Amino acid sequence: MPVKNRFAELQDEITAWRRDIHENPEILFETHRTSAMVAEKLQEFGCDEIVTGIGRTGVVGVIKGKSSASGKVIGLRADMDALPIHEATGLDYASKTPNAMHACGHDGHTAMLLGAAKFLSETRNFDGTVVVIFQPAEEGGGGGKEMCDDGMMERWGIQEVYGMHNWPGRPIGSFAIRSGAFFAATDTFDITFEGRGGHAAKPQETVDTTVMAAQAVLALQTIAARNADPVQQIVVSVTSFETSSKAFNVIPQRVQIKGTVRTMSKEMRDLAETRIKEICNGISATFGGTADVTYNRGYPVMANHDAQTEFAADVAKKVSGSCDEAPLVMGGEDFAYMLEERPGAYILVGNGDSASVHHPEYNFNDEAIPAGCSWWAEIVEQRMPTAN
Repeated sequence: MPVKNRFAELQDEITAWRRDIHENPEILFETHRTSAMVAEKLQEFGCDEIVTGIGRTGVVGVIKGKSSASGKVIGLRADMDALPIHEATGLDYASKTPNAMHACGHDGHTAMLLGAAKFLSETRNFDGTVVVIFQPAEEGGGGGKEMCDDGMMERWGIQEVYGMHNWPGRPIGSFAIRSGAFFAATDTFDITFEGRGGHAAKPQETVDTTVMAAQAVLALQTIAARNADPVQQIVVSVTSFETSSKAFNVIPQRVQIKGTVRTMSKEMRDLAETRIKEICNGISATFGGTADVTYNRGYPVMANHDAQTEFAADVAKKVSGSCDEAPLVMGGEDFAYMLEERPGAYILVGNGDSASVHHPEYNFNDEAIPAGCSWWAEIVEQRMPTAN
């Protein structure tokens, strides 16, 4: 079945929801307005159960089918939070909140899942139960983990879970997916080099932390170049370098560097943590200083399950006519936590020729709404078909 006609009829309404969310972005767990809007819409649609406060500000809605002989329960998840970016689109509905913007399209994800929820509440043409999941704090806060830790999967008996993300550069409404490892594990490191500060005219009396840290920045690149198996994926990026003194004539007492590590396997993740500590401690000792290394493990690898990926791709082909194999993505995605608890799959839907996500000129393309809504609705109807 191609894009459902009902979503063409609903597109203007869903677009209005999306643009309202876009205009009022909220960061991390502070999705109070968005969560209230979602709960209000689910109430209007006639959902059988609506629960707020899951994972702090998450919202869960339950929609029962015409029958429940199958006993199946499927979860559909959308993220609601924005990013701490100042919008530069110039849109009529641009963010009204300084330094907050829906620069990743979560406004579109939320609106599309609301559209699917409205349709499924109207038709209920499935045998089982669908649980619509609206999650806060995907952008670094781990809201997906908090919803799982609150017992979401067990409370509603969710057996499978599906998610979606828009993808700039893909044709509008087209789909792409891959089985297995898909999005990378994302870790961070914070390293403080301590030496002996002093006058720049007397370097012999100092232990120069700037030289120490600069050597470390270069040496950390050898983890990928000389320690990792060349066919494995690993990215080590130093993204911040800050000295304790900003004066021209002072050699600083300390230097702090920060960065990220992105990997696709536990082995590479362990290797990165071990080598970062060894390299920084070794370099600091060579120069007569010390290094305090903090390594924080963030989102795990997001891995799609084989059977659910095949099913999700088949649904996408019915909606849009095709479904490509997606490339590996070295960005992180906390839907990983849900896929660790239940089998499921995560798919990409094309956003057309737009700015990339996390860019101040990005905007979700509303023309993708019918395809995204149709995919979610078809996931439910085809996974839990009625007997007649």
